[in-house]
Order: sequence, then C-alpha cells, then structure tokens
Amino acid sequence: MTEQTSISPALEPTGAFGVETVLSVHHWNEHLFSFKITRPASFRFRSGEFVMIGLQGDNGKPLVRAYSIASPAYAEELEFLSIKVEDGPLTSKLQKIEPGDQVYLGRKPTGTLVTDALLPGKRLFMLSTGTGLAPFLSLMRDPDVYDMYSEVIVVHSVRRVSDLAFRELMESRLAGDPLVEEAAAEQFSYIPTVTREPFPTSDRIDKLIDDGRIFRTQTQASGPHHFEPEHDRIMMCGSMDMIKDLAAKFEGMGFVEGSNAAPGGFVIERAFVG
Repeated sequence: MTEQTSISPALEPTGAFGVETVLSVHHWNEHLFSFKITRPASFRFRSGEFVMIGLQGDNGKPLVRAYSIASPAYAEELEFLSIKVEDGPLTSKLQKIEPGDQVYLGRKPTGTLVTDALLPGKRLFMLSTGTGLAPFLSLMRDPDVYDMYSEVIVVHSVRRVSDLAFRELMESRLAGDPLVEEAAAEQFSYIPTVTREPFPTSDRIDKLIDDGRIFRTQTQASGPHHFEPEHDRIMMCGSMDMIKDLAAKFEGMGFVEGSNAAPGGFVIERAFVG
C-alpha cells in the first residue's frame, strides 16, 4: 500500500472514492496540464476508459468530474490530461496540485472508447480535439491495439501549437516504449493540426477527411484514401460540435455507432457529450 505524504489536508476514503497521491505535474501552457497519481493495486481498467477524479469541495465532500485515463492499462501510475478553468469549481483548484498532494480516485472506471465497443477491422482512426486526446494516449500505448489493427492513426486538432500535448511522444512514433515501440514504428501515425496559429496543417478534422489528407499516413500503407465501413474503425473524443458533425458524416457513409453491448464501426464517449 502506498504511503500517503500529502502536503494538503488529508482526504478520507469513501465508499465510492479512494485517496491517491500526486506523483508529478506537467504544465504544457497556461491552460493545459497533465498529472500522474499513484495506482492502487486493486484498480483495473481497459485502455480508453474514464474514471472520476477530484478534490475536497468547500462542503467537505468530494468534488469530482470524469477524466479519461491517459496511461495504458498496464501502467503502474495513472496519468490524466486537464484544462485549466480559472473559475471552474474543480479545475481552478486541481491546476494547483503539486507532488505529494492527495486526490480522490473513483473505484469504478468505465467508458465506451474501448476496443470492445468496436467490430474487428483493419485501420483504427482516433480523432480528437484538445484534451480529448487523453483516452487515445492510453490506447496508442496498448500492445493489444496493434494486434487488432494493421494501422493506428491518431489525429489531434488544437487551437495553438503549445496545445499539442505529448507531441514529441507521438512524433517519435512512441520510440522508447518497450511494449509497443516495434509495432508502432510500422503501424502508428500521428496527424496534428493547429487551427489558430501557423502550422504545416491548419484545417479542422472534417476538412482533412474531405480532401483525403487524413489518409496520407506515416505508415504509407496501401489502404484506400476514403473510409470503408467494412474495414475502418473510428473513435472520437473532444469538442461536442466535432463529435456531432462527424458522427452524422460517418453515419451517412454507412457506419453504425458501437457500444459495449453492441460493437459497431465508430464510438464516442456518451458520458462526455450528454
């Protein structure tokens, strides 16, 4: 059991929440940060799932919200990616955490951004905006994903270059990761796009789909330059507008939304979009 040496007021576990210790914090810019916490030995999750994370509220009770787990299912630590909202009930406090502080961790991870909710396929596209990248950081480092798909493509759309969290990791095609480095070198592609600052790619994801750039991947595989419902699988996380627009686009192509109970051709995280 991990020793708790918090520099903030000690938290007490509840029926729904355990208490874990902050191990590290990385501030990407003034409104984006990631952090790692200890992982209890009993905590199990599927890559791509989310869990409730939080701090003590002003009323003394847990103040929590759903966060996708950015670390892969085998990791010894749990990592999360978060925006900073100055007047946000939780993030205004969470952005100030430091190593040694304590946070609440929900005991029951769940979610639909998992391979179990997709039918078997050849190419896996993970389309994200902003912090919607988080569940895909988990999935892209899961060896099972590379056994299931011949190509794994992550698209990350942000407003500013500094919002491209984990950019170096993905540009390196996960170099140095002992479990997926070899497979990723052959199968992984990263497509970043920045919409409000100069950058080689500056269009939204829907434009990259329409003009075919989303298919010009680093793997240079021989797949078609269009989506095929029979073979392609899609995950989406991030902007509600992006998800709504692209879900309609994919349904128009013949894709069917999947779930844990009924796997399909594309999935979104319903818990985040209402």
